[in-house]
Order: sequence, then structure tokens, then C-alpha cells
Amino acid sequence: MKEGGRPLSVSAFILTMVPLYLMALIGFTARKMNILSSNANPVITQLMLYMTLPALILFSLNTTFSIELLVDLTWLVAMSVFVMTLSIAVGAWLRKRAELPDGQKSVYESLIVFGNQGFIGFAVCFMLMGQQGVVYVTLFNIFYLILIWSYGIYLFTRHETTVDCRRLFLNPGILATLVGLAMLFLPFSWPDMLLRTFEDVGKMTVPLSMILIGSLLADTRVADFKYYSRNLYIWTASLMKLLILPLSLLVFLFLQVPEHLLLIAMLTAGMPSATTTTVYAHRFGADAVFASYGVIHSTILCMLTIPLLYSLLQWVIT
Repeated sequence: MKEGGRPLSVSAFILTMVPLYLMALIGFTARKMNILSSNANPVITQLMLYMTLPALILFSLNTTFSIELLVDLTWLVAMSVFVMTLSIAVGAWLRKRAELPDGQKSVYESLIVFGNQGFIGFAVCFMLMGQQGVVYVTLFNIFYLILIWSYGIYLFTRHETTVDCRRLFLNPGILATLVGLAMLFLPFSWPDMLLRTFEDVGKMTVPLSMILIGSLLADTRVADFKYYSRNLYIWTASLMKLLILPLSLLVFLFLQVPEHLLLIAMLTAGMPSATTTTVYAHRFGADAVFASYGVIHSTILCMLTIPLLYSLLQWVIT
């Protein structure tokens, strides 16, 4: 779907998604054949987090400021605040009622609240709308990035520690977004040579993110996956994250939100649970195995739910 253009049909959207699935298959095969070693996943994650994703954000925000863009920013931030606030409220409510060990309760809440918006979200929206899609996802993710580096840590530490403000504002995603937004409002642009570098490096985010997903899935033990797939709480977290909470954004149809912005918001909000949940679980002593399989479970299901979200939105607006 291009801004101002006709939306893709559901079948055309699925065809657009096929290359992403094939990239994940490449990552899965490479890990199974040991082309990617057991140490590859954290290396790819660091590469994207500190290099390719910031470059993609800087390149995509190199656009001309306009009143239309300011209006789009306002709508996207409003939808992000709405769905994240609702997610926090629902996650906290479900956590209190969950009959889980303490080491799994924070994980359960985090699986519901935080999605893989920085990696898969960018990949999906780039395939769908190109550079403009990345601009929209970046703007939509501003509030999300602040929360995952503050409230995300709070979920696992509660009253034990305070939030490290340096970690909040000096992480690569926030820095790249702030610099990109500053350049958006300034009367000059990046030099062409630097901009081409941002473009070439940034576009590696899409294949790398899907290769990482495939590699993570390849590391899954079938017996363990079957065991955790019978866990009602993992199913609840996945369904809330992938379908129910994103569909809440349909209320913005009554506010006359442009359809292409609502599409970006719904698809981004419907990404699978964030791998950051597993990282936090490892670091702060929660159940990291429960976290890993919760992320993997939602990641597998998203191959079905992302096209479903798109088709539901198309059905509603037609």
C-alpha cells in the first residue's frame, strides 16, 4: 500500500510477505547446517541494534518537513500512546490474575506489552510501503522505545532499582530517532555520500532481521516447544499481542485517521513479542526459558496473524 494509492489486495499483500518468509527460511537452514554458529544470534542482534537499524532510521527520516508530516506524526504518536497504555493496563491485570511462579509473571506481562517492532516491524512496513513505511514506523515507535527502556526494565526489577536515564536516552534506537528528527526540522541535509551509506547499511536490516528469526527458530527444541505450546498463558500472551490489542486501534476509524497510518499502526502493534523480554529475563533473574518460548511461539503465529490483521482491516474499510 503506497501513501495516497490504492491498498494492496490481501493476496498481493501475502505475496509481498513471501520474501520475508523465505529470508527466515534461509536463516533457519543456515543455522541447521551450522553455517551460522551458536554465537551468531547475539552477533546479528548487536549488528542490527548498533549499526543497520540506526542507519535505516537516519536514512528514512531524511525527508522534507511539511504540515502533512506533522499531522501524520501526531496521529501515529496518539495511536502508539493509546495501544501501549492499553497494553500496560491489560498486561498488569492479567499478571495479577495469573497463577504463575514469580519468575514467570514479569515475563508473562512483558510478552503481552512489548513487541518486536524494531526488527520485524521495520521489515514488514518496508516491504509494504518502502522508505515511507520506515518513516511511519519510526514515528510510531518513539513512545514504544521510551517505554521498553524504562517500563520494560521496571517489570523485572519493580522497586529494586531505579531507571538508568543514560540507558534510556543513549540507546541506539532513541539516539538515531532524535538525530533524525532534528535533521528533519533543520534547514540542511546529510551529505549525499553519507546518505547513500546510511541507505546501503540500513537496508540490510530487513534481511538480517528475518535471518535472525529463522536462526532463532532453528535453535528451538521440538520437545520443549511442544511442552510450552500447551501452556495456556503463552497462548493468552500471543493472542493478546498479535490480535486483540492491535485490533483495539480500529476505534481510530471513528476519528477519521488516514487508512495508511492506521494500517502501519495495526501491523506494527501486531508484531510478535520482543526478544528483549528474553534479554531482560536473563539479566534480572526471571525465567528466561519461559520467555524464549513465549517469543518463539508468537513469532511462529505472526506468520498467520499479520496477513489476518491486514485482511481484517481491508474488510472493515471497504
